[in-house]
Order: sequence, then structure tokens, then C-alpha cells
Amino acid sequence: MKNPYEWLAAAINNRTWAVAGVAVAVFILALLGLSMVTMQTGDDTYIDKNTPRGALLAHYKETYGSDAIMIIYEADSVRSPDVLTYIDNLQEDLRNERYVDTVSGVVDLVKQANGGTLPSSTAEINAIIEMAPSETVEKMLPSDMMTISVIALEPGVSTQVQGQVIENIKTIVSISDPPPGVSVTVSGTPAFSKEMGEAIGSETGMLILVAMILMVLAVMLLFSHVRYPLLPVGVVAVGLIMTFGFMGLFGIPLSMVVVGAFPVLIGIGIDYAIQLHARFDEEIQRGTIPEAVWATVTNMGPSILIAMSATALGFIAMFFAPVPMVADFGTVCTIGVVSCYIAALIIVPVFAIITRYRPKNEKAPTATSAPASGESFMKRYDRLLGRIAYTVAKHPIPVIMLFAVVAAGGFYLDEKVPVSADEKTFVPDDMPALRSLEKITRVMGSTSTIPIVVTADDVLSPETLAWIDQFGVYEQEHNDKITGVTSIATLIRQYNNGVLPSTEREVDDVIARIPENTLARYLNGNMETVLEFSTVQMEMSVARDLVGRIQDDVAWNNPPAGVTAKITGSMEMFAAVMDDIEESKTYMTVLGFAFILGFLILVYRKFSAISPVIPIVFIVGWNGAIMYLLGLDYTPLTAVLGSMTIGVASEYTILIMERCEEELARGAEFLDAVQIAVQKIGTAITASGMTTVFGFSALTISTFNIISNFGIVTVITVGFSLMGAIVVMPAILSLMYRFSGRSHIPVNAGIAE
Repeated sequence: MKNPYEWLAAAINNRTWAVAGVAVAVFILALLGLSMVTMQTGDDTYIDKNTPRGALLAHYKETYGSDAIMIIYEADSVRSPDVLTYIDNLQEDLRNERYVDTVSGVVDLVKQANGGTLPSSTAEINAIIEMAPSETVEKMLPSDMMTISVIALEPGVSTQVQGQVIENIKTIVSISDPPPGVSVTVSGTPAFSKEMGEAIGSETGMLILVAMILMVLAVMLLFSHVRYPLLPVGVVAVGLIMTFGFMGLFGIPLSMVVVGAFPVLIGIGIDYAIQLHARFDEEIQRGTIPEAVWATVTNMGPSILIAMSATALGFIAMFFAPVPMVADFGTVCTIGVVSCYIAALIIVPVFAIITRYRPKNEKAPTATSAPASGESFMKRYDRLLGRIAYTVAKHPIPVIMLFAVVAAGGFYLDEKVPVSADEKTFVPDDMPALRSLEKITRVMGSTSTIPIVVTADDVLSPETLAWIDQFGVYEQEHNDKITGVTSIATLIRQYNNGVLPSTEREVDDVIARIPENTLARYLNGNMETVLEFSTVQMEMSVARDLVGRIQDDVAWNNPPAGVTAKITGSMEMFAAVMDDIEESKTYMTVLGFAFILGFLILVYRKFSAISPVIPIVFIVGWNGAIMYLLGLDYTPLTAVLGSMTIGVASEYTILIMERCEEELARGAEFLDAVQIAVQKIGTAITASGMTTVFGFSALTISTFNIISNFGIVTVITVGFSLMGAIVVMPAILSLMYRFSGRSHIPVNAGIAE
């Protein structure tokens, strides 16, 4: 009975056009899915709504409202009657917009103090503003040249709807005809998220285009010794389209982290195509096309499948990441490597048959042949690899000791690499939405609050209200980062002459006087309410410490029996993401190693199966050293570096071990087998690895800091992976084969020339 690869080889040889037709049908299906890919930004990319923390954040935003949209007005004097009249008219237009709950600004303060109308002179306006509370004026009117309107949306508005509202607001502003010298900017966290999503969308196409161009240059430079050197580029293009298509069909969104997966897939996918193409070119030089198809598919197909499976397992480890976009990165990479493998396995032999492939050189040089005059650079490099592999395999201990010491130092330094989850540091510094948001935070402090959701049998009981009121005061007195608090208790005080009622009846009377829309901002029935702490603008690491301190303070202030208080909001979410990154980066790496080790032992059923894993342990250690020495942070994207390294490097080391086993099975001596394996596979993986480097280097030109830093690290990681496969792997194989008694070295063994 034929194995699947023998069946596939026979089908390609005997029914070439039928196989091509099936492949085209799958490609068309992928094209349909391509139109279904969606973009995702915001909370859903950082936190899983199915977790308690994610469910609480979603509940808070659906019940009490989402982040506000800000309108910034700048002029020589925003206190002039003409400017305030314009702002008043614009705010009225915005209040009529769907999904807008409230619109407030300095004009409302002035009108309230002037009987509901705007004064006609600047002197009257100045007099009213001087009598208003200074803390209110500072936020609404930070200077004579700038003022801000705050647009609160209805609770439960989705990110997609927020984007539509922002577009509508921008349209209203564009046709509002402001007075000469007045500039109007739409800002706030929702506007920032929307612009970031649009930038990611345009960046994705640019990065893929640059990666493909660089890959073409690399292939032409490093793979020109075979016929049709650009064939692997076409294979990868098909694999990418299939990946995008399956993303759309499976509903996997495109996010800031997922964007980084595509250059990764270009780099890995090109390797599968180059390995199959190189092996076919090797086989065609000593046989017919059908024989070359059979040898390539039946020999390289299973070897690359094992390597691809190991790579996929490294990415599958990311499925268990607590950050959704990291899990999506793993999902997309897994789909992508499978798509690229299938594309390469089908397209390379089918293309060879259809084009009646002929090698450039009819006679292939052997490992022992003398170098021909004028031989290509790749041929000379091929021979150099053989010498290195032979020398390393003969003296493995010093090589292993040297690289192991460096890896140990890297693991130590890795613990000192800081973690960052501040979304604003991930985007381009010159992004207009970021600049306007920073302008607001310099004036108003953080645009995000720290909400605490309080639940009880009756949150309006005098005892519970007193605790809420006391806790709000306590936090303001003990945390200098907190600038204010609003809650049901402060609202009741506002409507009761600054006094908190002492009986349930008094509470009910005050509640009855509060407008329903105002009450709904802080109260959800009688069993749930929310406190919101406003803060100064601060670094995310400082905010993380503040959130932790408030959590401790909740327990310290001893809520009444039956009362629970839980922190939520965007600031708490990003603080939690920092914790998740710290914990999950190591967890994903260890899990990736466990998956691959278990897989290799299951496939090979012998102790030496751990050989491909050992160089990867070294490489992960080297990565930690590079992260520290380059001064980079762990982000949601670089957090995948460990498990991604396992996926990329395992392919190289497994392919070398597989080829070494193949040569041993043919009767080669051990050192010769290692030498030939590294020569044949090492040359191909160097070509594909350098092409991978070219693909990854596209990431370094990204305007998003999170992506460009990831590109820098991954380029270095691929270099480390090549070093681990070409230099460390022969040493590991040498020790393993000697340990198993299979390393007999004849007296006349020498380095093949």
C-alpha cells in the first residue's frame, strides 16, 4: 500500500492537470475569503471577553459608557464671543448625532451662569469664567488659546460604531465654517484607535510588498544557480493569499500584532519552496522528470512535513497566550505554514512537469569532486560548509561549551528585559491622533479613568454609600496620582447640598431628584454602582503600580459585609497585559519546547530525537541577550519571540538531522554523513534563511515601533537559527551518534574536497 507521498507523487506524474485543477479551485476559494478579512483594534485585541476580567470590562463599557471623544478648538482667543458662539452651534449639531449621549464644554458653563444665553462681550465672558471653580476651568479652558468639548457616547457602543460616529463628527466639523483663525481637531482615545487601525491596514500592504521585493532580490542573489529561481517567490505569494483567505473564512481579524505574521510567513514559506526546488534540481541532474518528482516528493515531503509540524507546534504554543492578538498571531502563523507547505509540495513538481524542467548544469558535482574552474559562489560556499561541519563534528565539546555559556548568560539577562504594554508607545511618534491626544493629556491628565465596580444587595443603603464616599476620599488623600473621584455618593452629595443622607428614605428622596440620564452614568439598578478615579498622565509601569495599590486599598478599607469592589477599565487592562506578557512569554516558550520534544520522540522513538531541540535552547538564550543589549522591551509582539524561534529554528535543525539519517542509511560513514547533510541542507537553508532575513527586514522599516523592533530581533534570530543549525547541530549530532555507538570513524577518513 502506497504512503500518502507516494500516492501524491504518482498523481502528479500521471494526472498533472487534474492536480493543478484542484489546486486552482482551492486558490479561488481563498480569494473569496480574502474579501472577508476584517481589521480589529481596541480592547478586544488585548483581553478575552470570555475571561472574568474581560467580561467585567465589557460589562462596564456597555453599562456605564465608553471612552469620550474630544474636540480641540485653538485660536488667538477662544474666549471671544464669535468663537464661543461657533462652539455652541457646533455642540448643538453634535448633540443631534446618533449615539451621542452628552456634549459639554466651556460654553455650557458660561451659559449656565448667564441665564442660558451666551454674553455678547468678552468682558462679561471673562467675568463669568473668573468666578467659576478653577479646577473646572483648567480642564475646559487650559489657556486663552485652547478649549475642549467632551462628547460622551451612549453606553454599549461598539468600536465599529465609534468609528462611524467619529467620521460623522469629522464631517460635521468640516462643514461647520469656523471663524477665521480657528482650528478644530477631533481627538480622544476612540479617534486614536480608529486612526491606528487605518494605519495598520495601509502598513500591512506596504510591509508585504517590501518583503516580497526584498525576497525577490535575495532569491536572485542566492538561488540563481538553479533554473526558474523566482519559482519559490510565486509559491509564497500563493501561500500568503491562501492564509489571508482562510483568515477571512475563519473570522480571524487583522490586528497590530497579526500584521507581523506575514513577513514571518514569507520567510518560512520561502524555505519550504527553496528546499523542494533545490532537491528537485539535485534529482533532475541524475534522472528523468518523473523520477525527480518521485524522489523529491517522497523524500523531502515527509522531512519537510516533520519540520513544518515542529514549526507549527511552536506557533500552536501561542494559542494558550492570555492576550488575544498573540493567540491570533499563533493561529495565523499555523495556518500560514501549512498553506505554504501544501503550496510548495504541489506547485514545485507540477510546475516542473508543465514546463519540462531542465537543470542549468547537466552534471552535478559530488561531495568528493574537485572544484571546477570558475565555479559559482554557492558551490564554494557549499564546500566551506562541509569543512566546517566536518571539523565541528570531529571536535564537538569545545563548540557546545562555548555556545552553552553564551546561552546561559542570555537567559540571565532576559530576566532584566523590561515589559511594555502602553499602546501609545507602539505607534508612530508623528501620528496626528497621538499628538492631539498628548495635547489633551497634558492639559486634562489621563483621558482614561480607573473605574471600580461595586456590587451589593443594596448599593444605595446608607452604610454602603458611606463606604463608597469614604473610600473615594481615602484614595484622593493617599495617592498623589489621583486627581478626583466621581461616584453615586458624590452625585447624591451634589443634589443634597453637599451632605450624604443618613437614612434610606432620605436617599430615595435625593435619588428621585437626580435626572435619569445622569443617574444611569453611575448606577445600574440597586445592586451595582461605579466609582471613577481620574488621574494624572503617567507611564504605564507607574499606572500598573497604581492599579495594584488601589486593589490593596480596597481590601484595607474593609468593605461592608456583602459588598464587593473590582477594578476595571482600560488602565487596569493594560496593567494586566504587562503581567500577562511577563508570565506568558516564558510559558509559551516552555510549552513550545514541550510540544516539539514530545512530537520528535513520538516520530523517531529514540533518545537522539532530542538533538534538534538542543541548539534551539541555545538560540532562545542568545535572543534574551540581544533583547537586553539592544535595549528593547517585551511587547505583545516580541513576547512571541521564544516560541517563534522554536518554530523557525526547529525546521533547520530537523532537516539537517533528517538528511544525515538519509545518508547513513545509504551506507555513508558518520562524519561523511554529517558533512554531506550540512553541505546539501546547509546551502539550501542558508539561501532560504537569508531570504527569510530579507523578508523579516521589511518589518524594520515599519513606522510602528512595536513592529520595527520585532523586525530587528527576528532578523538577528534567523541568523542565530542558521548558526545553530550549521555550527551547533553537527556538534550535537556528533555527541548523540557517539553516545549511540554509530559514529565509527575509519582511519583514512578525511575532509571531502
